Amino acid sequence: MAKPVRGLRFQPSGGSRAAQIPVGKKQRLTIERLANDGRGIAFLEGRTWFVAGALAGEEVEARVLGAHGKVVEARTERVFSASDLRRPAPCAHAGRCGGCSVQHLPHDEQLALKQRMLAEQLSRVAGVEPEAWAAPLSGPEFGYRRRARVAVRWDAKAKKLEVGFRAAGSQDIVAIDECPVLVQPLQPIMSRLPAMLQRLSKPQALGHVELFSGSAIAVLLRHMAPLSAADLEILQAFCAFHGAQLWLHGEGEPQPVDPDQTLGYRLEPWNLQLAYRPGDFVQVNAGVNEAMVAQALEWLAPQADERVLDLFCGLGNFALPLAQNVREVVAVEGVATMVARAAENAASNNLHNTRFFQADLSQPLSDAEWAREGFSAVLLDPPRDGAFEVVRKLASLGAKRLVYVSCNPATLARDTVELVRQGYRLKRAGILDMFPQTAHVEAMALFEAS
Repeated sequence: MAKPVRGLRFQPSGGSRAAQIPVGKKQRLTIERLANDGRGIAFLEGRTWFVAGALAGEEVEARVLGAHGKVVEARTERVFSASDLRRPAPCAHAGRCGGCSVQHLPHDEQLALKQRMLAEQLSRVAGVEPEAWAAPLSGPEFGYRRRARVAVRWDAKAKKLEVGFRAAGSQDIVAIDECPVLVQPLQPIMSRLPAMLQRLSKPQALGHVELFSGSAIAVLLRHMAPLSAADLEILQAFCAFHGAQLWLHGEGEPQPVDPDQTLGYRLEPWNLQLAYRPGDFVQVNAGVNEAMVAQALEWLAPQADERVLDLFCGLGNFALPLAQNVREVVAVEGVATMVARAAENAASNNLHNTRFFQADLSQPLSDAEWAREGFSAVLLDPPRDGAFEVVRKLASLGAKRLVYVSCNPATLARDTVELVRQGYRLKRAGILDMFPQTAHVEAMALFEAS
């Protein structure tokens, strides 16, 4: 009888495992094409390289950020042969700050990249193309961002406070003295913020800072220990100099130092004022946001006698303009505090034909009281993971028209498969350029029942 063999070791097919490429290694590459996220794609020795900051047709030197099997992530260190499309990066922090990854592309080429990304997802995943493509909704490519989170971290070893934005491909913080995509009212605050924070007595207790420009300018400081009277005086003087509200976030919810101060933003075409508090979701691009709301209303074509459903309603960004055009709006949101804020926004704008409800929209729609009467039309604006469980039940609500606002073309395409299965046709689609200089794509799609 043969002796049993113990401890057998199996080699992967093809022989020994290839050595991993070390982080930091530099490699000369020829870029074949662009990936959907704007990175260049190169192929070398059986591996696929994704190279930030590279364009199709270029020959570049890339530094490895990480490697996983046959996939290597890298960033451009040097361009030997540049594409005709390449432009000088408008920001001095390009390549280090992780915020604006495609600023080396002209804006019209950025829009074309985003359009291709949306079309490819709809075609590849859902097997559909809209009956009509809408022109991109776009605004200024710089000076658009009205909200920003600034990273703050105490380096105990260097005994230095780091203030800025996260670096590309790491958790390092890049010191920022100017950010071209911020709205103008936030620029002087951003440039003077690091020096002010360095004057505080307990820098190790500081968290992030949030900046906001709307109906007022606000500076929120996250802190993990009580602030001294002297520190509070420094913060208040800084905000007074810049005409900004001071908000503090210690234990509990963020609060204004002056309890009588309010914060919000306007939807000017509809003469609406929406209250906002730091931590609430709000679109960072005011101009494109207004254009997006206007296009959603045009596509949905709400009628005066209709009952309309707004899912993932947030602060009422769509619900309140809709309420000016229809008999009733039912608005649903998963976060209870946002539901309360949206209801207050409706009341303060004298809109009494809106009803707001809290529900977990990651779960299938059940026999909720608000859904029983049905709806003529539905608008939904879900987070990045989409709204699959919600769209599975939309046909049962009787809606003939549906506008889907998406911040992730992949989940929009996935949900389109389900909507087509229920008998909806994709009538129109287009991109929303909410974040110029980045590869992030937002989109809007109109579906109609067959």
